[in-house]
Amino acid sequence: MRTQLSDGLIKLANQNNEMIFLTGDLGFMALEKLRDKLKEKFINVGIAEQNMIGVAAGMASEGLIPWVYSIAPFCYARPFEQIRNDVSFHNLPVKLIGNGGGYGYGVMGATHHAIEDYGILLTLTNFRVFIPCFNEDIYPVLKLSNSNEKPTYIRLGYDESDQEYVPPKYESWRQLTRGDGPVIIVTGPIATTYIKAFEKLEKKKRPNLWILCELPILEESLPKNLIEQINLTKNLFVIEEHVAQGGIGSQISLVLIKNNISVKRFTHLFATSHHFEKSGSQKYLRKKCGIDLNNVLSRL
Repeated sequence: MRTQLSDGLIKLANQNNEMIFLTGDLGFMALEKLRDKLKEKFINVGIAEQNMIGVAAGMASEGLIPWVYSIAPFCYARPFEQIRNDVSFHNLPVKLIGNGGGYGYGVMGATHHAIEDYGILLTLTNFRVFIPCFNEDIYPVLKLSNSNEKPTYIRLGYDESDQEYVPPKYESWRQLTRGDGPVIIVTGPIATTYIKAFEKLEKKKRPNLWILCELPILEESLPKNLIEQINLTKNLFVIEEHVAQGGIGSQISLVLIKNNISVKRFTHLFATSHHFEKSGSQKYLRKKCGIDLNNVLSRL
């Protein structure tokens, strides 16, 4: 999604003179057009992520709108204290962009896995999180982030949907497949690996697949159709490329309880670990966790 990110930020730069872009020595072969557009407002801070967050917070306090880019764990984990103290405590509109959410940098090992990112950041006051699912979601997410006056985190991944697939217009909640099977709620681009196979299932087995792109989950945000489908099937799956603690599974459970919505069967599939006996690709690590397509189909 880096190309779409660069193109989208260039559009915003044409409308916003206060934009500043900071990178932790990353973005090569993807962000050059943005660098050429922003010129001195494109700043390579170097491999100094804690300093990068402090600089961004200082700029935001002076009325600028800083966008901070890095590989996801270096965007939220390494500089967490600065995010907490400099950004969150002062409620500053710093936009964090973490590339490679989940197991996106799989073969690089546990240090590059971002499977607790939005759970960690949502413990901080005022944070809003966006998790685009499709390439087409990037610009709408950037516009929403740009207008958000509070701290923001954008988790980027890789759109794996069929090239001919046209996703529905961006919304926080969207239904991708319809049938008489269980309700499945997914966050992140991993949902794009399920669509084609789900559409081929007979109607009585085909799930109602929903994607969620904005966090935290607010009680009033659940779509009416989603609530009706949960009440009808009483069978709910929640799937995320994130650890169980702090993930959408617990958030959705709390919202259902508060709204007196019950289910007979609740299945939560999630990222189970940073470490396995072998290192491997994102596809391999998803399989190890049981969030790959074949395991989801078998669970259905």
